[in-house]
Order: sequence, then structure tokens, then C-alpha cells
Amino acid sequence: MVHSTRETERKYAAPPGNDISWLPELTEVDRVASLAEHATQELDAVYYDTEDLRLAHTTASLRRRRGGTDAGWHLKLPLEGDTREEIRLPLSSEEVPEDLRALTLSRTRGAELRPVVRIRSTRSLHRLLDAGGDALAELSTDAVRADSLLDDDAHAKWTEVEVELVDDGDPALLDAIEKVLRKNGVDRAQGPSKVVRALSETTSLLEGTADARAGVVPGSAGDHVVAYVRRLVDALTDLDPAVRRDLPDAVHRMRTTARRLRSCLRSYRSVLDREVTDPVRRDLRWLGAELGVERDHEVLRERLASGVRELPGELVLGPVGARLQAWDAARQAEGRRRTLDALATPRYLNLLEQLNRLAEAPPLRAKAAGKPEKVLVKALGKEYGRLGQRMDRALDTPSGPERDALIHHARKAAKRLRYAAEAARPALGKPVRRLGKRVKAVQQVSGAQHDSVVARDTLRGLAIAAHAAGESGFTWGLLHGQERTAAGVRERQLPEAWTRARAAARRKGLRL
Repeated sequence: MVHSTRETERKYAAPPGNDISWLPELTEVDRVASLAEHATQELDAVYYDTEDLRLAHTTASLRRRRGGTDAGWHLKLPLEGDTREEIRLPLSSEEVPEDLRALTLSRTRGAELRPVVRIRSTRSLHRLLDAGGDALAELSTDAVRADSLLDDDAHAKWTEVEVELVDDGDPALLDAIEKVLRKNGVDRAQGPSKVVRALSETTSLLEGTADARAGVVPGSAGDHVVAYVRRLVDALTDLDPAVRRDLPDAVHRMRTTARRLRSCLRSYRSVLDREVTDPVRRDLRWLGAELGVERDHEVLRERLASGVRELPGELVLGPVGARLQAWDAARQAEGRRRTLDALATPRYLNLLEQLNRLAEAPPLRAKAAGKPEKVLVKALGKEYGRLGQRMDRALDTPSGPERDALIHHARKAAKRLRYAAEAARPALGKPVRRLGKRVKAVQQVSGAQHDSVVARDTLRGLAIAAHAAGESGFTWGLLHGQERTAAGVRERQLPEAWTRARAAARRKGLRL
């Protein structure tokens, strides 16, 4: 059974051996009352990676470890700051468990996993205790030997100290401990993890890593666009395991990331060669559509369930809850299946490969070397012009299905302008930040209007099914009317939101 924990730790350089007498007095740290010896452990871990170390390049690691209190298979994925998530499975054969293999797929991109290094550590474990004797953190001194399992038989030795918070400890404690350590000449260890240091010292495969910004003129338009693309590619890579594990909001965030990437590649075709990016955009559109089945249902389900919950009990006639639950179960299962099927396709693996190449070796055009104030503003102006045309047409059309469709198309244009502004914001500053904020408001108002249109269609279908089964359709009709009213409110808010966005676009310094 898969078990997941989070660890927040920092590593420091140490002299050889497990003696900690050289450490400064850590009771100087607020809340730390004493340092208690806890245990000595012999740990033996074999780390797995691809031939070209794709896990190590993304600061993830996969190991099969014996010894200690948590022997087993461990997959470590980076989170923010000093925190990583560790996903564990019990020891099995030497073959990588399929569950963990799938969770590494966005990083390996289908390449074979194999043993790359063996790390053995003699660990001397202590605990930092508060005045009540409760553990605040664990301090371990590791005497490490690393042996390469690649084509050579290189090895390395070193000693390091780890300080790890206990449970949901306060990260400020690590800052306080580090302040004392640094004051006494104790520096951070080399590399973010044992496996990265081991591979760095036993192989040359981590040297000369391709710079994602190679060939990009610093401070240029291309510099900012490539940086934005790289952040999104990294985010998509990180979200893949969360989607596979069905973590909250993961599908939504992955779909939004795919949309941002697709939009950026479209908006900045003057910077990145479309002969390379257009096929990537098509695959991103496909991925977004597949993820959208599950995500759109999540949004609609919560909207309908909330509408029912807010009704007085006397207005809920017939088996409304049961029918809504049955409708939800069927569509939720279908959405989940579509998501997992998409992530298992060769098309998805190819998309990951193309995105990685795009980030490492961006297909720059001549204008990529241009000034952001010219190149990026021109791209923003084009997106703004498309939004203006769609919005004006939508607002000039009477209420009804045609206007609903036009508002939806304008909403898509608002998203593209907003995402283009996100990429340009570091270069262009406050005017673009203000524009993004105003365009987001347009997107939210038009999005709420569209959600109401979709909800009304679903409510009508539920009412028809209820009527056919001899149930009352009163509640479904009532909810349908409420959604129509809500859509009307959003339509009346839209002109003001658009006026504010236009004012932001015309402010001095932007000149769209």
C-alpha cells in the first residue's frame, strides 16, 4: 500500500566520522532545551534513474532502501523550499513497483529505470527536545559511501549532518538552527540530496547540464518568454504525479498549465518558431480537452450540489439528491477514466518529450533578441485587439444562444491576453500587472455566465429524466430559473468589467 509523508530538512557539511562534539551548542536556539541521543542505524540504498539521469536533473529520486525504521521503496518529489514529498511502498523484488514507475513518468518520459548508484550510510541519530521533552526536530550525522553502478566503479565518501523537522514542525526553527550553525562556521552541504552529490562525484553525467536559456540574450524578449515557458513545463512535470494520485485540484491545475503553455506559444509566435511550436500547441489542446472532461464535471457537480443545498427543504420535491448522485457517479467515473487513459498514451509521452526539448533548446526567431518594450508589447496588442473585436460583437448582440456563444469566445480571448500578460509582467512591470488583473475580471465574469449556460443545459436534461421516471420536475425547473437569473446578472456586469480592462490597456507606458 502506498504511503505518503512530507519531510522538511536541511543538510550541512561535517568532518569525517559520527562524533558531534564539533557541533555548536544548539540550546542557544529558542525552544530547544536539550539534544538527546536516539539511535544508530545502518542504511543501504540503491538509487534508480534513467541512463541520462532524468530524475536527478529534476531533483527527484527513487530508491530501494534496507535498514532503519522505514525500509522500502521511496520516491521523493520536490515541493517548495526545503520540503519534499516521500511516497513509500514496502520492499518487494528488485524491480521498480509499477505504481512508482508511473509516478516518475513525467520525468523519465518513458526511458528505462535502472540502478545507478548505491549509497550506504552509518547514521547517528539525535533529537532536539523542548522543555517538556517533546521532539522538535531530528539531527543525524551520516558517514556516507557512494558506489557508482553505471559503467565505471567510481566511489566517493563524505560526512554530512541533516536537520529534519518532526511532523508539522515550524520551518522557522530550521532558520534559527541554521543561524547558529553558520555563526559557528558550519555551511550547507554540497548538492540538494545525497544522490545528487553521489552522482556528481562518481559520474560526469550531471556536469554541463544544458542551460534552458542558452542562446538567449539576457533581458531580451526571448529571455522572458523562455523563462515563462520553462516554469510552465516544470509545473506540468510536477503536477503529473498529483493527477495520477487524484489529489485535490490537481487536474484543474494541470489543465490550466497546459492552457497557459498553449496560449504563450500562440501569443509569442514572433519569438518562438511556430513550425516547432504549432504541433506542441495541438497536443496541448488535446491534453486540455481530455483533462477537461473530469475538470468540467467537478465544477458543474459542485455548482448543482450547492444549488440544491441552498434551497429550503420544502422546495426540494422528489428524489433530487439521489438523481444528482447517480448522474454524478456515472460522469465522474468517465472523466477519471479519460484523464488516466490520456496520461497512458504515446501521444502524451511525445508531448512531454517535445516540451522538454522546447525548454532546453528553444526555437528562437530573430525578434527573440529584441527589446521587451517593443516585441512583448506588440504581442500583447494583437491579443488585446482580438479580445476587443470579440467582446464588442458579443455586447452588441441581443441576449440568447448566439450571445452566449460569443461571450464564451470572448472569454477565451481574455484568457489568452491574461496569460500573455503573465509572461510579459517581469519585463513590463506595473502597467501589465494592472492589465492582467482587469482582464482576469473580464474572464471571471464571462466564465460565470458560461457556467450558468452549461448548468441550465444539464438541469434541463435532469428534469426530462425525472419527468420520464414519474418524478417531480419542480426543483430542477426552479434551479434552472435561478441559473438564468444569475446569467443575466453576469451579462449586466460584463460591460463595466470590459470598460475597466480597456482603461488599463490604454494607460501610459503600455500603449497597446
